[in-house]
Amino acid sequence: MKFPYSTLMVQGTTSDAGKSTVVAALCRLLKRRGVRVAPFKPQNMALNSAVTADGGEIGRAQALQAIAAGLQPHTDMNPILLKPSSDIGAQVIIHGKVRAQMNARDYHQYKTVAMQAVLESHDRLLEQYDSVVVEGAGSPAEINLRDRDIANMGFAEKVDCPVILVADIDRGGVFAHIVGTLACLSESERKRTIGFVINRFRGDIKLLEPGLDWLEQQTGKPVLAVLPYLHGLFLDAEDAVQPVQAERGAFRVVVPSLPRISNHTDFDALRAHPDVDLRFVRQGEPIPPADLIILPGSKNTRGDLEWLRAQGWPAQIQRHLRYGGKVIGVCGGFQMLGREVTDPLGMEGQAGVSPALGLLDMRTEMSPDKRLVQVQGTCAFDHAQAPVAGYEIHMGVSTGSALARPAFFIDGRPEGALSDDGQILGTYLHGLFDTPQAISALLRWAGLHSDNTVDTSALREASLDRIADATQPLLDALIALK
Repeated sequence: MKFPYSTLMVQGTTSDAGKSTVVAALCRLLKRRGVRVAPFKPQNMALNSAVTADGGEIGRAQALQAIAAGLQPHTDMNPILLKPSSDIGAQVIIHGKVRAQMNARDYHQYKTVAMQAVLESHDRLLEQYDSVVVEGAGSPAEINLRDRDIANMGFAEKVDCPVILVADIDRGGVFAHIVGTLACLSESERKRTIGFVINRFRGDIKLLEPGLDWLEQQTGKPVLAVLPYLHGLFLDAEDAVQPVQAERGAFRVVVPSLPRISNHTDFDALRAHPDVDLRFVRQGEPIPPADLIILPGSKNTRGDLEWLRAQGWPAQIQRHLRYGGKVIGVCGGFQMLGREVTDPLGMEGQAGVSPALGLLDMRTEMSPDKRLVQVQGTCAFDHAQAPVAGYEIHMGVSTGSALARPAFFIDGRPEGALSDDGQILGTYLHGLFDTPQAISALLRWAGLHSDNTVDTSALREASLDRIADATQPLLDALIALK
């Protein structure tokens, strides 16, 4: 089958309208039909990222979309990645590598340079694939960002591609979202919008049809598809921490929801485990009792350490350890377990030194060099040496006697740390729970002995197939429209 669009862009009326899943679903559907398709997002702002086969860093959602298309993730799929380190500043990553730390105003001026990187990547993808399915960012109705826009209509206008607009009916006000978004667009932008997708619908479609007819009459554009609300999907989140689920298993795992938490997708496997009750604890919430406390990754380790102190976490962690509980620190969370974190060049904010939690004898110094690598190895703490696989994304270098007792052996080298009493484990390894053997070994170490396990790859593939099946009417409508 030949898909009639060389480049098709999916934009949304709001953040989290469903752009990422629609792009992933279209990629899976086109792959099934033998179309060589690649995902693309010009600019992404997210703290969940993935390491690519070419040794770069892209948004997690684009890595998921690559999997849907049957491809290895590549930096051209997300040429600009912004990783916020404060409310007004972010690390700017271009073609997978850190380019600069910029505040919002400076980056806005820099967008003319960034657009060239975007167009270079898009051109390279078009040379290799039959079609490129593009995900926008946020909403094209953000008129304060229209000048120099590279993420939505600015890109679509530059490459002259059609746009479909996705709106989330579960939020309420779906018709106002669509009509209001169109009203904020220029005449040429409205013309290139070829139709709408209403996402996350549940109920009787007959009750929705009068609204669909009204929308088409008001705008002169078709509703291409109404997609259902699908429960129980296992898909990598682009950024936001997912809502707390209903209590599941008896084994309690607690994670502080740090202001600059990164790669919280590390814990998706725990969320899916039938014997685990995973809880993210937000600011101001009481810290519940737990069998395992996990300190997650952070884009601002020193800043998030201060937040932990303000929320009372150090005392709670000490109490947890006195009663025999286990603690894991991942990446930035691993750095927090040491004696201090220094940032002499101000890589994550203001330069300085911060005392850490003092649970492991090590110190970390932030440096400009960023380690980006996919890895595999074995669990040093597990007598069966369970296999583990994942990736590293970090800028700090840790040193100290705690590293003499590693948590893992990665590609033949010792990695991480295990405390002498066996209660504390630290690692730079993201994705440490993602293989069935590793999650079982880690939970056994933490005190859960269970015959149940989780295969994240199988769950992800099943979810991609589910969203693709549900999105078939959209693909049919797009082909018929052309």
